[in-house]
Amino acid sequence: SSIRASFFCPTTGSIPGMRVLVGVKRVVDYAVKVRVAKTGPPGVDLANTKMSMNPFCEIAVEQAIRMKEAGHVSEVVAVSAGPDKSQETLRQALAMGADRAVHLKTDLRTDQDLQPLGVAKLLKAIVEKESPQMVLLGKQSIDDDLNQTGQILAGLLGWPQATFASAVRLNDGLTGMEVDREVDAGIQTVSLPLPAVITTDLRLVDQPRYATLPNLMKAKKKPMEKIDAASLGLDLAARLQTIAVEDPPKRQAGSVVADVDELISKLKSEAKVL
Repeated sequence: SSIRASFFCPTTGSIPGMRVLVGVKRVVDYAVKVRVAKTGPPGVDLANTKMSMNPFCEIAVEQAIRMKEAGHVSEVVAVSAGPDKSQETLRQALAMGADRAVHLKTDLRTDQDLQPLGVAKLLKAIVEKESPQMVLLGKQSIDDDLNQTGQILAGLLGWPQATFASAVRLNDGLTGMEVDREVDAGIQTVSLPLPAVITTDLRLVDQPRYATLPNLMKAKKKPMEKIDAASLGLDLAARLQTIAVEDPPKRQAGSVVADVDELISKLKSEAKVL
């Protein structure tokens, strides 16, 4: 089946107080070639490395803002867990159009130590505090590629979920929605009531808006609540341990063969594919 991507919200006016919570994560920029740390615990070297918002999180922020622009959401709240530098990522979300932000401060390394279960517990605490009608998350972060946080959060909350969303259509009463999901066989459409957890795929929006310098300056005036993650009394202990991180093997140089017979011989004896 072909991939379809669309965005639609019926023009029925907004629900007073309808709030969307959007999770954002600070990761190594997608264009950076990562380096394996030579010293310390096994992992990626983050020293002097360009960091940015996770691309899937950008899509989630853009989707939330478009729903607000369509008149169906009154407030978009961005939330991120991580060190003080995570505030830069939250400022980007505010510059894109989010109304306010919540920073869950922790010194746990977010690509290894703060794992999806811990993140889901933190988000659950903020959901209980903020009472949103929808939680939008990127389907995965590009540092650990685990694709678990949205599913775990929905389970902890007891909310319906729609993952890998490529289109979201709110119903006329804004009490539920249809979501197109990207699956191996093509597009699967599911219907679910609100409140719900949605995780975004690449084709949900064509291009997230750019956070311009004037909007970044305005974002500094938008409210950002800072909460010490440890003060929430949650068990954030890692369930998985990274044993080793290694560079992929270097690609060996190719060789030139004299004729087809030699090619077949090498495929049999060396490549062992025949």
